[in-house]
Amino acid sequence: MSADFAHELKRHEETDARDGLSRVARARIVLWLGPGTVLGGVLWAVLQPWRLTLLHPGGQGVWWLLVEPPLYVIAVGLIFRLVIAPGVAEDLLDEEPRR
Repeated sequence: MSADFAHELKRHEETDARDGLSRVARARIVLWLGPGTVLGGVLWAVLQPWRLTLLHPGGQGVWWLLVEPPLYVIAVGLIFRLVIAPGVAEDLLDEEPRR
């Protein structure tokens, strides 16, 4: 390992330490936002079961059964985790620290 490269690594670590969170910690937070949102949607559905007309569809059409806020929250959390978060986390890990 070159001494210049080692000094550069040390400077990157110091910059990350001053910012408060390391790049790895930031990437982990971004990756956990999706599952946290899904958990929030599930908890919402459990705590307010009357919002889920799937449980009592009395005369409701198919759109009314599919358009339920807790289901939207769960879907958004899944889409974020599977589609958006991997790219954002990769960018966070690859970015150069601010100088």
